[in-house]
Amino acid sequence: MTLDPAAWFASLPAHFASASVLFTDADDRVLLVKPNYRPGWSIPGGVMEAAEFPHQAAEREVFEELGLRVTPGELLVVHWQLPDGNRPRSLVTFVFDGGTLPPDAKVTLQEEELDEYGFFPWSQAAELLPEPVRPRLLAARDARKQGRAVYLYG
Repeated sequence: MTLDPAAWFASLPAHFASASVLFTDADDRVLLVKPNYRPGWSIPGGVMEAAEFPHQAAEREVFEELGLRVTPGELLVVHWQLPDGNRPRSLVTFVFDGGTLPPDAKVTLQEEELDEYGFFPWSQAAELLPEPVRPRLLAARDARKQGRAVYLYG
């Protein structure tokens, strides 16, 4: 029996996808946001919509969350996570380089989803992030230094 293309695609596994942007300031501190809908801090970004590319999702999310119009730079990290107890599907996250924000960058926080934002030294930023996000941050730092993207899994 041959499936029509729509039925075949419907039979394939589905995955969640998200995109984030890593920003630092002139003192090489990391910009993090604090969501109000879950504990801990996060790298600015969010879930991709069905009809957008990862870099478009990153750009949209940064504008929604921070009011900043930026074009994401190089891809730093691709992070694949398998389903877990709270997430029934795999998640792939793309982290792009946002570069160094100038001192006069005007952040307008999206208060519907975020309580605050801040710039933190790398070590403190890593401590503030929940376990699934922490390796992404450290890999993004390494990718910036090495000039090539890092693939994470797990």
